[in-house]
Amino acid sequence: MMDRNEPLAAIKNRRNTTLNALFAGVPYIRWLGIQFDRRGDELTAILPFDEKLIGNPMLPAIHGGATAAFLEVAAIVELTWSAIWEDMEQGRIAPDADVPETMPRLPKTIDFTVDYLRSGLPRDAYARAKVVRSGRRYASVQVEAWQDQRTKLFAQATGHFLMPQSD
Repeated sequence: MMDRNEPLAAIKNRRNTTLNALFAGVPYIRWLGIQFDRRGDELTAILPFDEKLIGNPMLPAIHGGATAAFLEVAAIVELTWSAIWEDMEQGRIAPDADVPETMPRLPKTIDFTVDYLRSGLPRDAYARAKVVRSGRRYASVQVEAWQDQRTKLFAQATGHFLMPQSD
C-alpha cells in the first residue's frame, strides 16, 4: 500500500522506472530512438530526428513506416501505462526490465489505421495517445502526432488492441 507521506522523489522514481521498463525490452523502440516525457500520468512520445528515419531524401520526409511505428508505440505504451497506473501507484507492481516476470504484458494490435496529413519534416516529432475505451479484453486508442506546432498535426491514428489476460 502506498504511504501518503512517501517522499515525492520516491514517487517520481517509481513512475520513471516503471515507464522506462515498459519499453526497455523492445529493441525496435530503442532503434527508432523513441522516448517518453512524463508529467504526472500524462505521456508525450518523442521521436528524435535521425537521418535513418528519412524515407524520401528528395523532400526530405520521414518514412511513413517510421511514422506509423511511432504512433503505434505511443498508443501501446499509453494503453499499458493507463492500465497499470493504479497498481503502480499503490506499489502492488514494480516492473523491472531486468526481471521479465515483473513486466506487464503489452496489448496486441488488432488493427491500426494511420492518416498521413502532411509530410513529416526532418525534425523531432511528438505524439500523444488517448485511450478511448479500455475493457478487460479490448481497447481503442487515438493518437495525434505533430512537430513544431501542436495544432498542426502531420499524422493521426486509431488503433484497436487485444488486452493481455491475467494468468
